[in-house]
Amino acid sequence: MIENTHRYFQYALWLGILTILYNLVEGLVSIYFGVSDETIALFGFGVDSFIEVISGLGIVAMVLRIRRNPNTSRSTFERTALRITGTAFFLLMLGLGAMVIVNIIIGHEPDTTVPGVIIAIISILTMWALVAGKRHVGYRLNSAPILADANCTLVCIYMSVVLLVSSLVYELTGFGFVDSLGALGLMYFSFKEGREAFEKAAGIECACEQDDEK
Repeated sequence: MIENTHRYFQYALWLGILTILYNLVEGLVSIYFGVSDETIALFGFGVDSFIEVISGLGIVAMVLRIRRNPNTSRSTFERTALRITGTAFFLLMLGLGAMVIVNIIIGHEPDTTVPGVIIAIISILTMWALVAGKRHVGYRLNSAPILADANCTLVCIYMSVVLLVSSLVYELTGFGFVDSLGALGLMYFSFKEGREAFEKAAGIECACEQDDEK
């Protein structure tokens, strides 16, 4: 039993590390194509990926903590990571809002959104696999924090779907403002994630920490 517990905690740790590494790569690629193709939805998605890296560091610290003592409260490092994450999400929301206003005023349209379609599909598949893995480990360890992390990772899937829809609609219709509409969708989720990060830093249970049915 102890050996199985140790093995599942190792899985949880590796899932956290994989999440960080994937978001690093995704962030670099998304920002590169977001800038080169002049699409703010993809650029904002890339910035979100880097914010998720900060959040992921806090998650790895959480897994290490609960492996040592499941009943301890969040460490100073975890709370700091959450506050930085929350601040970054609010700044992203404001930045995207300013870019949307400018784009609407000048009537800017992306060069292409094909990279956004590809990146979004890869992200949805990858994040879904990570969610499934984290839920499996969370149930085996009966760990509410790990299950909460899995549920919060679902937000990354929602943001990927927003990027996919906006990118696909632009490629199929050429409707220029859909890129700005996609950015507005990312703004909504950025606000939601920022608020939840500050709530968790303050010790307030948020929606993503509600357990799902098995």
